[in-house]
Amino acid sequence: MNQEQWTAVDDYITDQFALSDPVLEAALESTAAAGMPAINVTPSQGRLLAILAQSVNAKSILEIGTLGGYSTILLARVMQPGGKLITLEYVPKHAEVAQANLERAGLTDVVEIRVGVAMESLPQIAAEGHGPFDFVFIDADKVNNPGYFEWSLKLTRPGSLIVVDNVIRKGAVVNPDSEDTYVQGVRRFNEMVAAEPRVSATTIQTVGAKGYDGFALIRVNGN
Repeated sequence: MNQEQWTAVDDYITDQFALSDPVLEAALESTAAAGMPAINVTPSQGRLLAILAQSVNAKSILEIGTLGGYSTILLARVMQPGGKLITLEYVPKHAEVAQANLERAGLTDVVEIRVGVAMESLPQIAAEGHGPFDFVFIDADKVNNPGYFEWSLKLTRPGSLIVVDNVIRKGAVVNPDSEDTYVQGVRRFNEMVAAEPRVSATTIQTVGAKGYDGFALIRVNGN
């Protein structure tokens, strides 16, 4: 097995299950045209996120890391009627592209993009009384994953689901001596989750068009 085959299988899955459409394709194209990194979830991963959000009947969703709004669109589409999604993005240019993509998708009435440092936005969201969130998707800078997890616990309820992307780092997560700050951020996050009695968690390794990585799946059992 190699990257070429992983990508071919992803393409097959995307076609077989009709995981893309013109709105999603336009979101990817606009992201690329803006020179933004191609680090969005794949169509099959995006469908997984949507199914997980549906499984908890999510009406309130928090996303940390918007990029071009690809996963935002997928999650917003499956929210319960009357739902709201708040997504946090550090880079203003990314937020502008995402806003345009959300307008094209007809979702601006249910999605709010907040621009700025997520670790500053999260306490503001709490102070404003938002939440509890039924579903949280964390896909931002991995250095701050421990802080994102702490705030996610504060902003969720028993039964909520927290999903964290890119937690395998091509297998580098097993190296305690790694000098990669993202690897160390993921390792600290893993240690926090493992020691947290209020959650049940696991990590699933993935391969596909984006290479070798994985998701952490965390169910909140109590607060």
